[in-house]
Amino acid sequence: MKYYIIAGEASGDLHGSNLMKALKQKDPHAEFRFWGGDLMKAQGGTLVKHYRDLAFMGFLEVVMNLRTILNNIKFCKEDIRKNRPDVLVLVDYPGFNLRIARFAKELGIKVVYYISPQLWAWKEGRVETIKKYVDEMMVILPFEEDFYRKHGVHSHFVGHPLLDAISDLDEISIEKFSEENGLNEKEIIALLPGSRKQEVEKMLEIMLSVRPHFKQYQFVIAGAPSLPKEFYEKYVDDNVHFVSNRTYDLLRCSKAALVTSGTATLETALLNIPEVVCYRGSTISYAIAKRLVKNINYISLVNLIMDREVVKELIQDELTTKNLVNELTKILESKKREEVLQDYGLLREKLGGKGASGHAADVILKM
Repeated sequence: MKYYIIAGEASGDLHGSNLMKALKQKDPHAEFRFWGGDLMKAQGGTLVKHYRDLAFMGFLEVVMNLRTILNNIKFCKEDIRKNRPDVLVLVDYPGFNLRIARFAKELGIKVVYYISPQLWAWKEGRVETIKKYVDEMMVILPFEEDFYRKHGVHSHFVGHPLLDAISDLDEISIEKFSEENGLNEKEIIALLPGSRKQEVEKMLEIMLSVRPHFKQYQFVIAGAPSLPKEFYEKYVDDNVHFVSNRTYDLLRCSKAALVTSGTATLETALLNIPEVVCYRGSTISYAIAKRLVKNINYISLVNLIMDREVVKELIQDELTTKNLVNELTKILESKKREEVLQDYGLLREKLGGKGASGHAADVILKM
């Protein structure tokens, strides 16, 4: 079969690559054409566009890059029309993908959505678009199945693909990892500031402001694959280091982490690392988001899935050096650390066992 897959972000590249791997095992004649990143490229097929050319974050950034976004949509439609895949697989990235879903459906192409947009948080009206133009919806969070059922949309809970990615990791030696990356003997606090330049610059400044209070630790920045090494050099010194394309290894060697909200918050939890979740957007973007988001008490996937505060979220004006120091101290040294680790075990139970990529591949092939 001919598969056309669209993933517009780093997390989509990871999940898309694991889905491609599962499809190849079940369909030896699989042909792939895709929008994604290096992980998907490693699985073979044709990379049409890299996600680093697609990632625009926040309302203002989207408006400023609207022409580029519209040109990308036009190009994608023409590429699908020209190549006529058997199935279109959309991975999250709703602003772009739902427009493509409608186009493909009108061409008579089967449309699968893998990893639901967060419609339960905002833009609930998009469920009607999914009803019309998506043949199969595969969800990875347990409460999403109920959400779609409430709206009359059949969906499959396939489990969370991060469990697959993490279960496949080889064992790691902290000593070897430190030697390979020029780290010292101090325990590590990992910094995950995001994947977009604007976001990283904003988050690293506040994250690194806690250094004077934790001189017994070294800080290591997880570099985003979409940004060059040179971008991070201005932040590096004797006690601040940089690691590229080894975020999971870095986390597994760390005592704790400061993490920008997003998929990374769940990855950190599933790797059993206590974390403080950080988020600060532009004043305008945040004000708009607060008006649009409804019935949601948390921004991190960890707390959303557990429906209570497991990890501390410092958002907007609460994201200060003082608050970061207080919360980081708790998860490094106090009873809070053990409570977080116990809750992580319950989180893994809620997400079910591994095998999400294989289950998703089965749903696609049954079409």
